[in-house]
Amino acid sequence: MKRHEVIIVGGGLAGLTAAIDLAVRGREVLIIEKHAYPRHKVCGEYLSGEVWPYLHTIGVELPGAITIDTLSWSVPGRRPVETRLPLGGVGISRYGLDALLYQKACDAGVQVLIDAVTDIKALPGCFQVRTKGKVYESRVVLGAYGKRESLDKSLGRQFISRKSPWLAVKAHYHCQGWPDRLVGLHTFKGGYGGLSKTELGTVNFCYLVRYDSFKRYRNMTEFKEEVISENRELRHFLRHSKMVFDKPMSIAQISFGTKNPVDNGLLMIGDTAGVIHPLCGNGMAMAIHSASIAARLVHQYLSTSSDDLLSVRREYRRLWQANFRKRLMIGSALQTVLLNDSLASLSQATIARSPSLLRAVIRATHGKGIPI
Repeated sequence: MKRHEVIIVGGGLAGLTAAIDLAVRGREVLIIEKHAYPRHKVCGEYLSGEVWPYLHTIGVELPGAITIDTLSWSVPGRRPVETRLPLGGVGISRYGLDALLYQKACDAGVQVLIDAVTDIKALPGCFQVRTKGKVYESRVVLGAYGKRESLDKSLGRQFISRKSPWLAVKAHYHCQGWPDRLVGLHTFKGGYGGLSKTELGTVNFCYLVRYDSFKRYRNMTEFKEEVISENRELRHFLRHSKMVFDKPMSIAQISFGTKNPVDNGLLMIGDTAGVIHPLCGNGMAMAIHSASIAARLVHQYLSTSSDDLLSVRREYRRLWQANFRKRLMIGSALQTVLLNDSLASLSQATIARSPSLLRAVIRATHGKGIPI
C-alpha cells in the first residue's frame, strides 16, 4: 500500500486548487475524483477578482475569461439597478476552468485517480481512504467533494440528516447582444437567477428555487414561462436566447445549513465546508480561498516532524471562520430579504435612490483578496 503525503477527496475547484498549491510547494498529492474531466457543473460561473493575484502565484492564468465589472439587479415589477463591482470579476465556465486546473495539476505532478471514495478513517499517525476496491493512506486528507455526498453519511456529518428545500438549475444560452461586462441578478417568486457570459461565447443562466414552488408546475419549461418570466429582465432574456444544452442541468437538496470546516479530523474546503448563497456571487472565489488557506497550513505541517494535527485543525477552523462566517451570515440574511416580495421591492426602491448601498452590500459579501 503506497502512502501519500496528502490525499484530496474531490477534484473540483477547491480540490484542484489545493492540489496545485501543494504540488508547487513540492508536496506529493493524490486527488481521488469520481467523475472524469471535463464536464459541466451546476454553477454560477462568475469568479470574483479577490482570487486573481493568488491564482497567478500558483501559475494559474485564465485565458479567454470574460471581464465583468457591472452588476444589474432587479425584482419583479421594478426597473433594474446597475452598479460597478468593487473588485470586478470574470465569467468562465466550470467546464473550461476545471479542465484548465486539471491540466495544471497534472503538469505540476499531482496524481489524479478517477474513483469513488466510500469511507475515510483517522488512524494513529495517518488516514485511510477507502474506495470500492482499494485502500490508500496519507498523513493528511482534505475533503473537497462538494455540497452533499453519500460520503457525508458515512462520516456522520450532522447537516446531512436535515432535508433542504433548494433546487438549482443551469443551462447555457446563445444570446445576441448580451454585454460581456455585465452580470445579472434577478429575483422571481420563490427564487432568483444569475446571468453572465462565459469564455465559450454563451450566457450562463443558473437559478435557485425552493422545491415547493417548482413542484407545482409540470416541467422546467412551464416554470420558466409562468414564474421566472414574471421578472421582465429574465423574460426578455429567455425570449431572445436559445438554449445550447439538450436539457437543463439540475441538483436538488442544496444545503445552506451550518457545516463544520473540520470534521472527522479532515480539513474541509470549498462547498464541503460551507455553501454561500449564490446571490452573493462569490462561491467560486470562496472555494479557491479556502483551498489556499488549507494548502498553506498543510505545507507548514508537513515541513515539520510533528504528527500532531490538532493545532493545524484549530488554526484552519479559526481562519475559515474569520474569512467566511460573516459572509455566510450576510448571504443568508440577503436571501431572506430577496425572497420576500414586499421586502425585496422595498430594498430595490431604496437602493435605486442610493446605489452606493448596493456596493456596500457587495463588499460585505466578498473578500479583500488572499494574502500572498
